[in-house]
Amino acid sequence: MTETETRIHHAGKQHNGDAMAEGSTVEDVFDDTYKEGDGPKPPRMLVWRNIILMSLLHIGALYGLILIPSASVLTLAWSAVCFLISALGVTAGAHRLWSHRSYKASFPLKVFLALANSMAFQNDIYEWARDHRVHHKYSETDADPHNAMRGFFFAHIGWLLVRKHPDVIEKGRKLELSDLKADEVVMFQRRHYKLSVVILCFLVPMLVPWYFWGESLLVGYFLPGLLRYTVVLNATWLVNSAAHMWGNKPYDKTINPRENPLVAFSAVGEGFHNYHHTFPFDYATSEFGCRLNLTTAFIDLMCFLGLAKDRKRVSKETILARIQRTGDGSHKSG
Repeated sequence: MTETETRIHHAGKQHNGDAMAEGSTVEDVFDDTYKEGDGPKPPRMLVWRNIILMSLLHIGALYGLILIPSASVLTLAWSAVCFLISALGVTAGAHRLWSHRSYKASFPLKVFLALANSMAFQNDIYEWARDHRVHHKYSETDADPHNAMRGFFFAHIGWLLVRKHPDVIEKGRKLELSDLKADEVVMFQRRHYKLSVVILCFLVPMLVPWYFWGESLLVGYFLPGLLRYTVVLNATWLVNSAAHMWGNKPYDKTINPRENPLVAFSAVGEGFHNYHHTFPFDYATSEFGCRLNLTTAFIDLMCFLGLAKDRKRVSKETILARIQRTGDGSHKSG
């Protein structure tokens, strides 16, 4: 079947005046009717288990850096492969496919992306997509899981070290998530998530270099295991933190997310964040296709191979109209 792109014009309004794709979820469209509660904020409750585990993880990653000179070239290459696979499990999988439904994937591709997502170990697909839809629907408010208005540290990692704001929990429970519940791959991964993480995030990265080219288990565990995992985590978190704080706003100057090329590079294409929050249904998350966007290139390849289809895209006319209406004047074509 020949791939067809969905060119989207106006079909309804968001808070920022643009349409979402026909058939796209309304759950990723900003809700400007939400109002934060008056009075004092709820007390910040630390989750000590997460604090200890994240501290140990980053200490282990630092030790992995020390081991880099002792690793073979094949192990370093394997670490890069594991980074790319696990990153795609988040970007092409949990984010663009399951959170925003910006393209359709065949069953084999869904299985690959679910396995890759378990290698990334950032919560199962169902929970990741639910929290991400809440993030879009209530961006930069108390109901946003990683509200950047609470500072860089909170948006980056702090939100995982404290109890969720009650509004995050409440709004998450009210989302319509029937598409995720009906997806057999999503629910299978959710049922077997802990085992899949042990195998795919830690055992496979460690055992492959040990078995195939005689790398030590120590190096295998700390490089393609812990160090790779920590780098993927922080690359993803930069989208929540740096891409909400530093950069320009060529599409909508009234919202916080920015265009940040460094984040786009580290997060394999997820740093064009002003565009993404303006047009959350666009499969490319960027006006410029594959430029600094390995995830878009991957989805395009899957479409070429017949494993994906129906990529949703915003028309050039809609983009230009939006730039002229709400952009900050920093837009450069091409």
